[in-house]
Amino acid sequence: MESLTVDLGARSYPILIGDGLLHDIGRHVAPLLNRPRTMIITDANVAESYLARVGVALGAENISFSSFVLPAGEASKSWDGLARLTQWLISEGIERSDHVIALGGGVIGDLVGFACSIVKRGCSFIQVPTTLLAQVDSSVGGKTAINVAAGKNLIGAFHQPALVVIDPSTLATLPPRELGAGYAEVVKYGLIDDADFFAWCEAHGAALLKGDGDARHTAIAHSVAAKARIVAADERETKDVRALLNLGHSFGHALEAETGYSERLLHGEAVAAGMVLAHEFSAAKGLCPPEDAERVRDHLSSLGLPHSLASAGIDASGAALAAHMAHDKKVRGGKLPLILTRGIGLSFVTEDYGLDAVAEFLDRA
Repeated sequence: MESLTVDLGARSYPILIGDGLLHDIGRHVAPLLNRPRTMIITDANVAESYLARVGVALGAENISFSSFVLPAGEASKSWDGLARLTQWLISEGIERSDHVIALGGGVIGDLVGFACSIVKRGCSFIQVPTTLLAQVDSSVGGKTAINVAAGKNLIGAFHQPALVVIDPSTLATLPPRELGAGYAEVVKYGLIDDADFFAWCEAHGAALLKGDGDARHTAIAHSVAAKARIVAADERETKDVRALLNLGHSFGHALEAETGYSERLLHGEAVAAGMVLAHEFSAAKGLCPPEDAERVRDHLSSLGLPHSLASAGIDASGAALAAHMAHDKKVRGGKLPLILTRGIGLSFVTEDYGLDAVAEFLDRA
């Protein structure tokens, strides 16, 4: 088992990484509980594979639990899903000192974290991510939210977990498409500020997707360590440090909005296409060497990930996509800060380009 820490002073918390941790999760949860009881929130797919296993591990520590199973998919991360979950937590007699377990991917983690941030003005939760995307990104850092018609993650709160437990063996049951979507977030850490890690991805990405355990553990540990460092430096995204984690996301969220946040385009797939677009936009503006943009596109394309508007299934005008971007959470003073790049591993935040310029670029793309 590997242990890392998100250093936030009194609100610091550990991240545990190791194959088989689900079998032993009760031992790690027990010290956090003020009473030997917890609640597990998961989705239908994850429940079938892992709910009983987690239940047995809790029982071994004499921890009782109740569970709430949501439909799998982005649609659960909604007002309706939030209302159902918060009402259930209250009906279960949740106390502010309780710790709720979020067992699942990014949808479950985001939804449960937000519910726990508002129920009884805040209670604790534990992230147990079961997808690659959640393990390397969304389970760490305390961003919680739901989607609304105007855009993705527009209603939410910063609410840090008390513990993150990552068991890479859960990836064995992950569909290949979901695994690929999560891999896009791994690549992101190389593109932000670590060119050597991007080169590692070029060399080992295919093996990771084919099930290489060492490659998966390396990717998860490296990504989590990078995110923990960034979150510790800028927890609430006030210094433009944490904003770099949104590389590809402004473009990607627009693509998701255009597809109605549906299974047509998974979040990680949208981020993959968005990162290529961010690099190509940077190249078009003379900021980034064209060959670097080509490397990013070629790597993601070689692994079957969306790498253009066409491969993401998008047939919309630049104006339509830019209109989605206007609802981005990062808009300030009417301007959308873009995460662009001067090359692989050299991302930066800028407000130098308006949405008209973005729309024109997207029309050409």
